[in-house]
Amino acid sequence: MSANFHPLIYIIDYILGVIMWTLIGRVAMNIFQKEDSQFFFMKVFVKFTNPLILIFKPLTPPFIIKPLVPLYVAWFFFMIRFYLMPWVLGYSVMGMLSFPLESEISRQIYQFFNSIKF
Repeated sequence: MSANFHPLIYIIDYILGVIMWTLIGRVAMNIFQKEDSQFFFMKVFVKFTNPLILIFKPLTPPFIIKPLVPLYVAWFFFMIRFYLMPWVLGYSVMGMLSFPLESEISRQIYQFFNSIKF
């Protein structure tokens, strides 16, 4: 990890990032599966994200179609990670791919493809 943040900051960001990407994954999975599908992964996405969707229900406008509501809720988590966390912690907003979770994933992908000899 390149920045010298307190480990708690990484833990909070990883949790918020996993929540955000799980909500996005539910929207993507919903393209291929119905919400009440018996497919294991869809059941997991729905089970883990429904409580969050219920929490954010008062903030969700009624004109957003139901399959896109998880994406709207994921947007809140993105905003928290991108604007609120750095502001609360006293850091400037660092930009895309400076989220610890996504930075670590992109670094691993880069190393993987760099190690392949063509």
